[in-house]
Amino acid sequence: MAKVRTSDLLENLDLELISGEDGIHRPIITSDLSRPGLELAGFFDYYPKERIQLLGMTELTFFQKLHSNEKLPRMERLCDDRTPAIIISRELEVPEELIEASERHAVPVMRSKLTTTRLSSKLTNYLEKMLAPTTAVHGVLVDIYGVGVLITGQSGVGKSEAALDLVKRGHRLVADDCVEIRQEDNDTLVGSAPELIEHLLEIRGLGIINIMTLFGAGAIRGNKRITLNVHLELWNSKKQYDRLGIEEDKLKIIDTEITKITLPVRPGRNIAVIIEVAAMNFRLKRLGINTAKDFTDKLANVISERDTDFM
Repeated sequence: MAKVRTSDLLENLDLELISGEDGIHRPIITSDLSRPGLELAGFFDYYPKERIQLLGMTELTFFQKLHSNEKLPRMERLCDDRTPAIIISRELEVPEELIEASERHAVPVMRSKLTTTRLSSKLTNYLEKMLAPTTAVHGVLVDIYGVGVLITGQSGVGKSEAALDLVKRGHRLVADDCVEIRQEDNDTLVGSAPELIEHLLEIRGLGIINIMTLFGAGAIRGNKRITLNVHLELWNSKKQYDRLGIEEDKLKIIDTEITKITLPVRPGRNIAVIIEVAAMNFRLKRLGINTAKDFTDKLANVISERDTDFM
């Protein structure tokens, strides 16, 4: 099923429908736009017909200079069966030949008040957001000191309880149980909650609670970039856990890798505080302050000096 259709542009980008109403449900499959200057000149060898066609003052001024016998055939070829829409900028007058061709081929022609450059930017941003690759992850997403922390782990390990404790400590909940993730650009993951469970948190034995109602609007956030994964697992005495923090695991979501920290859970450990410290430590590492590396470097120097003294 198509993520974006031409009708979505009409609803969200303040566009005026001029003609071609029968085609407003055409799917849009790419965020790339086309300004068909060469096509209006008659060169259709590489016409990107699957893109939205954007006509500004330059294209329409050139079109008006064409011979009357050339105008309708050019517009006929512009209105391809795969073209999702043709958009006119600056509220410019729409050529009669374009209206006639669009009605015949059911290609929506719309008009915007914006300049061509601003319209192009607005369209691209909207389409890249809507057409971004998406997935869903079982977990909890919390904004901790500006760090988007995705808390994962098997069911019942204590993800939601940790998130509740973090909210009480002043941090913000983004999503519980199901985190919808979209990949923007090449290395940016943005998480949000499905509309049905937005602002809700499930605590076993207590039920579903509304975080915004209980703690106020400052305790929730609509979406957040994900940069850190904290994976909770039940303590396994036979497993060796990282005690220095030198090794750094990665979690791959769609095509993007983020830092992964595995925290063992057992009675007596304050998981919320540990996650909070993990987020702060992650921020310090991004600022170039790596405590674990500094410690190992100092330890290596001490060992080296002692070896020298015994020689």
